[in-house]
Amino acid sequence: MDHNIAAFLKVLDPADNSTGGGTASAVAGAMAGALVAMVARLSVGKDGMQEPDLFYEELGASAETLSAELFDGGRDDSQAFEAVRNAFRLPKGSDQEKTARREAIQAAWIHAARVPLDNAERCKQVLDLGAQLRGRSNPNAASDLACGLYLARAGMLGCLENVEINLPAIRDPRVVAELQERVSALRNLDDQ
Repeated sequence: MDHNIAAFLKVLDPADNSTGGGTASAVAGAMAGALVAMVARLSVGKDGMQEPDLFYEELGASAETLSAELFDGGRDDSQAFEAVRNAFRLPKGSDQEKTARREAIQAAWIHAARVPLDNAERCKQVLDLGAQLRGRSNPNAASDLACGLYLARAGMLGCLENVEINLPAIRDPRVVAELQERVSALRNLDDQ
């Protein structure tokens, strides 16, 4: 938890350039998940709800799990960027060191693209859960649900931007194609 808070605080520090949009987007998704979970919880046992309590309880539990995963994902994103920086700092005096450094840089770039993509997919799941509550949840929490949906979408799109910014650094065309396919699938779902 301390590492998650540290990553979050770095996002709030405009002088820090080590943690940025990927972490901020994951944290936005985490807040979205928490809001969706809250709205589901506030709908349990309320008069006029169309669904059984179990619907809200299960949906809320799923959103709560995604919230925790996305908060961890913010930390993971910060650490992934740090791994890229560390890989570039590796020695490059000998041919063996150059090869090891090049391989470490590639592995770090791939990881730095996969982390925000995983977070984008989690944000999409939060968005889908929140959409299931539209018109079927406690009306007193309608603005909370709307905020959750906005944050989930912003988190997803921000995470996707962070994937795409890393793709040109990845040399393996199969990895790039796989990542681009997953990004496109999320962007296409967002356009619907």
